Amino acid sequence: MTDLKQPKYYVNREISWLGFNKRVLEEGRDTQNPILERAKFLAITQKNMDEWFMVRVASLQQQMLVGHDKADASGLSPKQQLIKIAAAAGEQIKNQYQVLTRSIIPTMKRLGFELLRAEDLTDEQFNFLREFFERELRPVLTPMAIDSTRPFPFLANDTLNIGVRLKKNDEQSEKHIAVLQVPETSGRVIALPEENQVILIEEVVQLFLDALFPGYTIKESNVFHILRDMELDVADDEDTPNILQEVQSKLQERERGRVIRVIVSANTGKMLMTKLIKALQVPDDRIYEVSGPIDLTFINSWLKLIDAPTLEYAPFHGYENPDLSSDKIFDSIRKRDYLLHHPYDSFKPVVQFIKTAAKDDDVLAIKMTLYRVSGNSPIIKALSDAAQRGKQVTVLLEIKARFDEENNVHWARELEQKGVHVVYGLRGLKVHAKMAMVVRREDDTIRRYVHLATGNYNDVTANFYTDLGLLTVDSELGADVASIFNILTGYSDPSFFHQLHMSPNGIREFIYEKINIEIMNAKAGKSSGIKMKFNSLSDERMVRHLYEASEAGVPIELIVRGITMLKVGIPKISETIKVHSIVGRFLEHSRIFIFNNDDNPLTYLSSADLMTRNLNRRVELLFPIRNETLSQQVINIFEIMWADNVKTRVLQPNGSFEKIDRRGLASVNAQEMFIAESMAKQIELKQQQERENTQKEFEPINNPFIGGEE
Repeated sequence: MTDLKQPKYYVNREISWLGFNKRVLEEGRDTQNPILERAKFLAITQKNMDEWFMVRVASLQQQMLVGHDKADASGLSPKQQLIKIAAAAGEQIKNQYQVLTRSIIPTMKRLGFELLRAEDLTDEQFNFLREFFERELRPVLTPMAIDSTRPFPFLANDTLNIGVRLKKNDEQSEKHIAVLQVPETSGRVIALPEENQVILIEEVVQLFLDALFPGYTIKESNVFHILRDMELDVADDEDTPNILQEVQSKLQERERGRVIRVIVSANTGKMLMTKLIKALQVPDDRIYEVSGPIDLTFINSWLKLIDAPTLEYAPFHGYENPDLSSDKIFDSIRKRDYLLHHPYDSFKPVVQFIKTAAKDDDVLAIKMTLYRVSGNSPIIKALSDAAQRGKQVTVLLEIKARFDEENNVHWARELEQKGVHVVYGLRGLKVHAKMAMVVRREDDTIRRYVHLATGNYNDVTANFYTDLGLLTVDSELGADVASIFNILTGYSDPSFFHQLHMSPNGIREFIYEKINIEIMNAKAGKSSGIKMKFNSLSDERMVRHLYEASEAGVPIELIVRGITMLKVGIPKISETIKVHSIVGRFLEHSRIFIFNNDDNPLTYLSSADLMTRNLNRRVELLFPIRNETLSQQVINIFEIMWADNVKTRVLQPNGSFEKIDRRGLASVNAQEMFIAESMAKQIELKQQQERENTQKEFEPINNPFIGGEE
């Protein structure tokens, strides 16, 4: 029997992640995308990589510093991984700047949108910026000298800074060094008086830098950007009395984490570079020199100043099912289940579900989990409103949601002040499950209305994340959701669930069981197959189970947006496994699990990816789609995505993802097909409403002389 634990059967997860970011970068290079969207994709790759360095690379560095040398599934120790990914990240950064300087900026300029350098300025623009500098920048700039009496200053995470080398006018030495942080008060991009011409804030600071150092001559100034270790290490033991206070305390500590990466201008002089490296204590292989503007997220600031809708994707708003309007929503859900496919179906019914419940006199209680919410969340407002109306409102708000900790701490305080019972999460576990329950009195019974989903209750990201959600009054699902809330908020250990499966442990074991059934069916000559869609596959044991299924001849189709440690095409190991990855206009975020079950398909949705953290260290839910019509709808959604040959890349045996050769094939863009279906439903609804209005307009008046007084 083959030993499936051999490192040669696995891809390092960090290398695989860089492969995903490369696919995003390809969208920035793809001339079939509108130019402003290409620019956004490039900015996304920068944001993605920044977060990856602050968390994943930082974690590997921590492991190495404490002497942890255990190899990962691919056989690499933390130190070996750091060496390998430092080089791979450097190559990707180089490619980012090629896309910027060879494609994005020239195309933007050709279309009349110019990013100017100091040497490009006219006299009028120079004078405009000098006044701007004196008025807006000089008062907030703080140059910090570095010498024997003034040590290197603390530089905050994710900041842009300028290193300066100076010569005192009455001395020969050119070794005076200073640093100043580029202020964020005026934004990153400054609009010039001429239409559609802009300049970066750091260029303006450098242009008038001599005003900050009277008596000195500036010999060199260069921009650099730093990132720090931002992994949040919250104690999960009994000695931590208040998890909210612990998170708030750790947020302050995190800002002073070890420097994990520095990006500098390629023309930085040796003396200045040496001083910076020594002061920041960052390894040489994590200092990256670039030729172009430092920190590509400036693109987002630039795009906000551009009004050119024809250079973006055409506006799109999802279909709003009239059955789920505020006056019908509970009656409609009571009659049948509803499947929502966002963003093609509007997220408004989900918001309406909570808003209506808050105002409905028959609603007794609302219970909900929140992981990431928008900055001005209507759901938060509705929950507050419900509590103030005297309803029992319980919210489990996960305050350890990475990079949303501060936002969630704020909302937790806000909800508590309005009378909501807030649970801040669980020790040792992140609550990532997406569920909401409305308890309503109807005649002589109490009915549970439930929403279960693959994505967050975030009304903003729901416009560009693809997710699936279920609205139901299924009594078994309702009972399970009630049990789970009791587990999360109190002391409860139910012996079973009717329909739901919950991690830790439950989802893993359930998927193993379903995979084993497919293996048995394949060995018995019955129909078998596994179709799954998720964000990442990085759990070694789950990969082994998929290998075992492939060894037995089970056809396996996986749609994986991001990381996959699995290899395809290994003889007798993974010959029946195919992996697709879709990167397009919307961020693929839904999780779908379909098991052939001898041609009686079973369909499930989940909040969980197949990552060790989701299966072992998070509270996640996997739930069935029991309605046959909706189950077939989920299967159809998967099949359309599998047929995509425009935005799909296919995993090759060598580990690369390659686009499909469409020569001789009709183009299939799954996301565009879903948009077209949604638009068709919206047009049909509008026409139906117009017909109904026309009928009312010409409705005859009843004969006033018939049916008079008796």
